[in-house]
Amino acid sequence: MPLETEAEATAVVVTADAERVGERLPDGLSPVRVAPGRAAVTLLSVDYRRIGDDAMAPYEEFGVLLAATPASGARVPELMAPRNGLGGYVATLPVTTEPARALGEEIWGYPKRVADVSITDRGGRRRTAVGDERGHALTLDAPCRPRIRWTVATESYTGDGSPERQPLRLSGAFGVRPFGGSYSLGRHPLAERLRDLSLGRVLCALAFDGRFVIGRGRPLSP
Repeated sequence: MPLETEAEATAVVVTADAERVGERLPDGLSPVRVAPGRAAVTLLSVDYRRIGDDAMAPYEEFGVLLAATPASGARVPELMAPRNGLGGYVATLPVTTEPARALGEEIWGYPKRVADVSITDRGGRRRTAVGDERGHALTLDAPCRPRIRWTVATESYTGDGSPERQPLRLSGAFGVRPFGGSYSLGRHPLAERLRDLSLGRVLCALAFDGRFVIGRGRPLSP
């Protein structure tokens, strides 16, 4: 600890009903509002090429992150303000291998489960399809051309009754496309949970290629 990985990721940030997002967050966290009554949700696709000292085989991952900040901190509108504790509450995190599930669940408490996460690239875009034996959950499409070198420090949040925060650091190439990317929902329990958030318009698409470091988790409240 910390765990260093090499990864390539794309994400689409969309609006959602702020009240419903708030209901999904544990005590101590508040949704990040981007408009009256609307919060931000990130649909994230990650292709891990290297994990630690190659002790684990590469795997793919999909995440639903509810943009959040500690209830005592700033509540908008700075979407890139880690000093305020801005991060994402991990609502679900399907992965493609059992070792990846065990690592994330046992070390950080991430809500991982094994599922089908299929990532394909074509014409500068990345398509991610997620599902399992219960059917197709969703498809994510986003540009995948990171070009700007940058380092970002943020946090993820996990847990219900006693939530924890995990420091994250991303160093590498980034790309941002305002109002870029798209998503479509299937007929699956995950898709129905997302529909319940009243997902709306796409705010932006993000792309990343580089080093992703996850630190040791610690309680949200001292």
